[in-house]
Amino acid sequence: MGPRQWLSDRTGLTIVAIISALLGIAVILPYLQYVLLGIVLAYILMPVQRRLEQYLSAMTTALILVAVAILTILLPLAYVLAIALDEAVQIATIIQEDELGIGEIEAQLESTGYSVDLHEMWETYEEPIGTALQGIATSALELVTRLPNVLIGLTVTVFVLFALLRDGGALVAWFRRVLPVRDELQDELFTGLDQLMWASVVGNVAVAAIQAILLGIGLAILGVPAVIFLTVATFVLALLPLVGAFGVWVPVSIYLFATGQYVAAAALVVYGSLVSASDTYLRPALIGRTSAFNSAIVVVGIFGGLLVFGAVGLFIGPVVLGGAKITLDVFARERAGNGTPISDDERAADPAVNTSALGVMTVLERVDDPNTPLLEDEERDNS
Repeated sequence: MGPRQWLSDRTGLTIVAIISALLGIAVILPYLQYVLLGIVLAYILMPVQRRLEQYLSAMTTALILVAVAILTILLPLAYVLAIALDEAVQIATIIQEDELGIGEIEAQLESTGYSVDLHEMWETYEEPIGTALQGIATSALELVTRLPNVLIGLTVTVFVLFALLRDGGALVAWFRRVLPVRDELQDELFTGLDQLMWASVVGNVAVAAIQAILLGIGLAILGVPAVIFLTVATFVLALLPLVGAFGVWVPVSIYLFATGQYVAAAALVVYGSLVSASDTYLRPALIGRTSAFNSAIVVVGIFGGLLVFGAVGLFIGPVVLGGAKITLDVFARERAGNGTPISDDERAADPAVNTSALGVMTVLERVDDPNTPLLEDEERDNS
């Protein structure tokens, strides 16, 4: 019986299934970003879950890892973001009240042979800068007013994390069973998404975090103010191709030089250059010799993901775009009647999803069968 005949014979069941799915999506949507955050954390902690399950029960292991995630990831992250937001508001106040000593900076630049009218430059860009700074202050106030909703969302994240750690394999097996796609196509899609998640979470986020921490340490040693804010800004910019830590240490170096701190400026230029150059070595060490996404997917995915999914869109946005490309590739191939799956060499040559086998095999080693996509276990065979 073909799919169309099956649907026509079971119209009532089909309608009920579609309505149920839509209602389920409507319930999830208000807290979608928190659900996605739980999925990302579960992806990170799943290898530890698999190892510890050899000695402890699945529930005990999941409870331990949830507690670890709260104490070492969620709470420290919330604290750092709160400090960064407070420093951003302070910087906004200083700029708006013209307390940066623009006159002294102009005099210092003139003594080096450069004549710059910073007052005129400030007047030119005062409105857009003021609008941006006002947006930061407004975001801070909105965060305070939405604190109860944020706490509820984080509670959702914790429960999603616990459920995925304890029953992730069964959930994937269920999903594979209800998804109306052939098993070999599901294997291809799951493998591709696994590669994208690994490259996004480890390749982009881990490298950006390491660079941000390294630069933050250097800024703290040099006595630069608002170190936490600049560190968070470095992390965000390091996620973007062709920008990275340059977007922070270059303007800070210019400011140090303009204020007469020549030694600190020179030291930051040297140290910042080393931090930016570390990308060349860190990324291959973590995910192999190639990037997981091309520049367009990363940039559009990050900014679009921020608008659609909130902060977690920094990680999920590129994965969604890359996953959409993989899915459309499979769909186009099937529609053309070519059922041959994409080979590993062809996938590696795809600029949108060309993850190296080094990083992929690292993540796939987290389960017993290295050929099994992430979050799957023996239950998939029963589906």
